[in-house]
Amino acid sequence: MNRRTFLQSAAPSAAVFSTGPTLLGTTRKAGDDTPVIGAGEHKYECHHNWGQLPSGYSWQTTHNVAIDSRGLVYITHQGSKGTKDNMDTVLVFDPKGKFVRSFGKEWHNGGHGIEIRKEGSDEFIYLSNTWTPKLKLVKTTLTGEKVWEKGRPEAKEYEDPKTPYNPTNICFLPDGGFNVGDGYGSNYMLNYDKDGQLVKVFGGSGKDLGKLATPHGQWVDARNKDKPVLLVCDRANARLQTFTLDGTPVAATEPGKAVLFPAHAKTRGDVLLLPDLHARVSLFDPELKPIVHLGDDPVWRKKVLDGFKVRAQPKEWLPGKFVHPHDAAFDKDGNIFVVEWVATGRVTFLKKVS
Repeated sequence: MNRRTFLQSAAPSAAVFSTGPTLLGTTRKAGDDTPVIGAGEHKYECHHNWGQLPSGYSWQTTHNVAIDSRGLVYITHQGSKGTKDNMDTVLVFDPKGKFVRSFGKEWHNGGHGIEIRKEGSDEFIYLSNTWTPKLKLVKTTLTGEKVWEKGRPEAKEYEDPKTPYNPTNICFLPDGGFNVGDGYGSNYMLNYDKDGQLVKVFGGSGKDLGKLATPHGQWVDARNKDKPVLLVCDRANARLQTFTLDGTPVAATEPGKAVLFPAHAKTRGDVLLLPDLHARVSLFDPELKPIVHLGDDPVWRKKVLDGFKVRAQPKEWLPGKFVHPHDAAFDKDGNIFVVEWVATGRVTFLKKVS
């Protein structure tokens, strides 16, 4: 995402600094670069700049993260300034941060969403490549071998070639299909079946219930096993929306209250993990009430949102604080990996301590 687009889409909620009644604890000794953030049963030791990049590589606007069954960590970055030796979009690390492999020169400058799903005995990567002209959706093996690729949706909503299509994230549906959010395009949600055939398009631009403004990330929230819902990060509307799995709108949070500028969502047990581009990472209970806002600090957020200059000034970043969390993922032990939309890229490992 370029800076101009972010500034424009952030404008409606950039002035919202209140985070509700949840209070955060941050314990830090002088000179401590690994402070503990969080509260109660959700405290984490904060390790910024995780991962050992190989020689010749540099992060350029990290975007998303996924973890396979072996614990390998897959991170996408935009790579807009990469050279011929540093153009791979997906970098893979072992659980301790050692570089394993990289791939994805084909979607250089477009790396965005990534999710991993086990299908039978194998695992596959699903990528949404936002700014590439053709390779919008790609399914690969864990080593980057392409299974299929998709361009524009074949649907009436996209018949006009001028209708923009720039998917941001993918999530998996219980029936084996998947859902795609056209977050930087035309604000539609798209359901595909298990064979990759488009089944339904819903949403579209607006502020009413069921309409969306930058549906940047989404997840099937199955914490209520009797009523699973599609939870959508309706980012520019500063809210979360829920839909039935086939696209009927259910409810929406009040703008600027539960979330500020939500980027993506994932669940582990009864906890919803939500990176918020306005300088915090949030955990919610099954009723979408905040458990804790990690790294939350209204004064720091005001500085971060003041012209968005801080994202390009690593020397200004503070231990235990976030700049622009763009995605996050739990590992099998409940630790959290956070990747941020900052110019130099940044990966933070949150080690669970309570």
